[in-house]
Amino acid sequence: MTKPTKSRELILDILLEVLEKGGHSHVILRQALEKYQYLEKQDRALITRVVEGTLEYRLTIDAVLDRVSKTPVEKMKPVIRTILRMSVYQLLWMDRIPDRAVCSQAVELAEARRFHGLKGFVNGVLRSVSRRKEEFAFTDWSLRYSMPGWLIDRWKERYGAERTEGMLRAFLETPPTVVRCNLDRASLAEIRESLERQGAAVAESPFSPQLLELSGYDHLESLDAFVDGWIQVQDASSFLAGQAAAPKAGDRVLDVCAAPGGKSLHAADQLAGTGLVVARDLTEAKAELIEENIARTGYTNIRAEVWDAREFDPEWEGQADVVLADLPCSGLGIIGKKPEIKYQVSPGSIAELAALQREILSVARRYVKPGGRLVYSTCTISRQENEDQRAWFLEQFAEFEPESLAGRLSPAVEAESLREGYIQLLPGRDPCDGFFIAAFRKQISEKHEI
Repeated sequence: MTKPTKSRELILDILLEVLEKGGHSHVILRQALEKYQYLEKQDRALITRVVEGTLEYRLTIDAVLDRVSKTPVEKMKPVIRTILRMSVYQLLWMDRIPDRAVCSQAVELAEARRFHGLKGFVNGVLRSVSRRKEEFAFTDWSLRYSMPGWLIDRWKERYGAERTEGMLRAFLETPPTVVRCNLDRASLAEIRESLERQGAAVAESPFSPQLLELSGYDHLESLDAFVDGWIQVQDASSFLAGQAAAPKAGDRVLDVCAAPGGKSLHAADQLAGTGLVVARDLTEAKAELIEENIARTGYTNIRAEVWDAREFDPEWEGQADVVLADLPCSGLGIIGKKPEIKYQVSPGSIAELAALQREILSVARRYVKPGGRLVYSTCTISRQENEDQRAWFLEQFAEFEPESLAGRLSPAVEAESLREGYIQLLPGRDPCDGFFIAAFRKQISEKHEI
């Protein structure tokens, strides 16, 4: 028996953690790549491509396997099912690896995991897929784009067929890594020169010169600009939420669900060393992640705390100039980065998250001082979690009014809804994640004016 390559072993282990144990792909993949940094860049790229591709096309892959295998996918042993899934992705979506190599490597993996009796099954199924490739040109959108049909139906009803298909295509594209430059640490020219010197391809985001789109690098932690705190990973959509918050010098900012801290750090940057940002999240682990980013970037006007956003903190009542509420959501806007989301979400889970969001908003609004601002955001594309939540909030809490976002965000953002204080960003239309932002202002009553 030939020993399978380390790359294939890692791909199998990562996919088992995500597909069979419910792990988060971006976390499991990052941890694996950090642990095996000694692997060649091309091996690391292969691991990333196959893991992400298998997850992106899982619905389509399973349809292919069910067409060629007498044993349904759901009845297969988890290890065998995962070996077949990762192999079918390579057969149908990767041209650089010969089919015979994919098949033989899959057999080697099955043997290495002590499934000697099933190596013939693995070989037979994959060779059948290789022979019958022309049969798998699916026209049904659910299988063409590997997206649950109920989500497609919802989006088509809301946005129409053309916009929905654009979103589906965008989810399958490989997005660049977007970073915000900490310009108090280095100039844009210095940051770009450092990144390009280390082999990263750098492009300016259409949203702001302060945002750069990176690709072609090995791993982020090896870049001097990251280690030195010159850059912070932050999608353009999250950056726009920071623009909506627009804290001014001396403001007190409370971020109630902050990890990993991108918006909090952006607020600290906007305050230019003045004021205070308190970045809270539910667990010690999340607070430690924020603290790591604070230490790396060197901001001194920000601190991390552990706090359950559902619990009211009387010490902050009416004390915040700005409250950031980027709340737990279904994550449908970031399927392109976390593809397992589309298989895990359900109408029921969306309803549960919407209820949680209202619970947190009911608490968070109490922290805003008269004349202060609350910015509500999610990384999803769901009316129930976005527009409906905004309408509920305004109806429920009369002391708040919509605050116009017209002219406050990047000139690249255009929408009639900005004047009403909100925007829904869509993949395929906007060059960023799917994201929702709504701004509210707490009115100043007469007694506060006196």
